[in-house]
Amino acid sequence: MNFLVCVKQVPDTTEIRIDPETNTLIRKGVPSIVNPFDGYALEMAARIKDQRDDVKIVVVSMGPPQAKDALKNCLAVGGDEAYLVSGRKFGGSDTLATSYVLACAIKKIEELEGKFDVIFCGKQAIDGDTAQVGPELAEHLGIPQITYGLTAEMTDDEIQVTRETEDGQEILGAKFPCLVTATKPSFDPRLPKIKDKLAARKKEIHVLGEEDFDIDFTKCGLKGSPTNVKKTFVPPVKTGGEMITGESPEELAQNLAAALDKAGVL
Repeated sequence: MNFLVCVKQVPDTTEIRIDPETNTLIRKGVPSIVNPFDGYALEMAARIKDQRDDVKIVVVSMGPPQAKDALKNCLAVGGDEAYLVSGRKFGGSDTLATSYVLACAIKKIEELEGKFDVIFCGKQAIDGDTAQVGPELAEHLGIPQITYGLTAEMTDDEIQVTRETEDGQEILGAKFPCLVTATKPSFDPRLPKIKDKLAARKKEIHVLGEEDFDIDFTKCGLKGSPTNVKKTFVPPVKTGGEMITGESPEELAQNLAAALDKAGVL
């Protein structure tokens, strides 16, 4: 079985800053982590690998050169090969442009690694929270998709995914090739062992640049993105509130009404 896991290196959400000119995230000098939902996707693939001897996991990320750090971490917890898709012309891509670039890159990676039976993605990235790239990638590639996966099991000709719904859970199956997006399960992803970290440092991160695969540059980057951020702002920091006290429910209600009246709410 040949698996591909798409991951993204994202800024630590406590350190996010916005470029006022382009309205895009400032990544330089900001601590970065592997997107947590992508970690769940990798764990989903790795758990299947634990049960089978024929599974190979390839990891791919689109981003600047420093995204190699995220790929190294993925190699230490189950990944076998890693590819970085990187180029200035890809910078500033929205979700549609990002999924297009990834789809083009995946076709090239398949020439090198073989066709992928399942592509795993996190349900969304914590820096954008759109949950669009995975489904869009499936559409670009023309394959079925199962979203909001919690766990997955393999049969000879399909993957069976337990997925989260508004009312609980359901199990869906999909024939190969297909795409699965992962949400937070009831367990945490595995931690890398020291020997696996050391081995991952020695592994090569294959880089696919702008000229390494077929792509239409009018469909990527800021100019190729159909959506644009017009304005951003930082939510105000909440200030302390006023404690309403009383000896009985009636007195509490009276004191609350008086406070609201004083504030001009009533």
